Amino acid sequence: MIISVASGKGGTGKTLVATSLALALQNQELVQLLDCDVEEPDAHILLKPLFSHQQTVSIPIPKVDEAKCTYCGDCAQVCAYNAIAVVGEKVLIFPELCHGCGACTYLCPEDAISEEGKEIGILEFGQAEGIEFIHGQLAIGEIAAPHVIRAVKKHINRERLVIIDVSPGTSCPVVEAVKDSDFCLLVTEPTPFGLNDLTLAVDMLNRIDIPCGVVINRDGVGDSKVEEYCHREDIPILLRIPLDIKIARLYSRGITLVEGMPQWQEAFLKLLAKVRRILSKRKSE
Repeated sequence: MIISVASGKGGTGKTLVATSLALALQNQELVQLLDCDVEEPDAHILLKPLFSHQQTVSIPIPKVDEAKCTYCGDCAQVCAYNAIAVVGEKVLIFPELCHGCGACTYLCPEDAISEEGKEIGILEFGQAEGIEFIHGQLAIGEIAAPHVIRAVKKHINRERLVIIDVSPGTSCPVVEAVKDSDFCLLVTEPTPFGLNDLTLAVDMLNRIDIPCGVVINRDGVGDSKVEEYCHREDIPILLRIPLDIKIARLYSRGITLVEGMPQWQEAFLKLLAKVRRILSKRKSE
């Protein structure tokens, strides 16, 4: 099973939930945690994995053979990202805009365009107390986060329960990270900002047909509108984490709930059991 942990809003505690769930399950089943928040991965701070190796992530960038090029401009017309411009008898390539789709190479009538790799990030592989851990890091200044996310997800181990830590928001990187998941946990907080971004995340998941449930973090602050929304939309609230100074102090020291407060292990095991029941019911329908 693949469970993605998303949030809509940043700073809701999504990584705390993802890592706590992984640690709660480490002695129950085989677990793999993928940190797909490639622009600022931080799950390793909590899991403290021992990294064994890394891998470069590259995308193909066009390279023009001027001897073959007739400057017809077809490559510039087909490029959806304006990464190629033909000016007179000169072809300009803007690598920072290129998304590596390959359309220019494929459609060049003179076969004048080849491709060369451009490094846009790295993957790092490790182990954390029996948890298989992989995260991606997008290189500074690069924008093609989905490419790095896809590279991380290529290493999904179907023999393990897979937990994917997703970046906040509902943009392309988030969609890339959550798609193909069996279930998505949406971590939110009971505030107007939390509710607003939760509704956006739910809409996104509905559009790609991924079932979801909610984890309310910092329960006890704000108002009841998040809970009312979940009841109205028939979205299950699977776990509540209270606003607790002890939890905040542990988190500030890079310690997860399960590690710092072992009594929370049972709560996360029950969370997984609820997810499985929801999916079982969904299949039977």
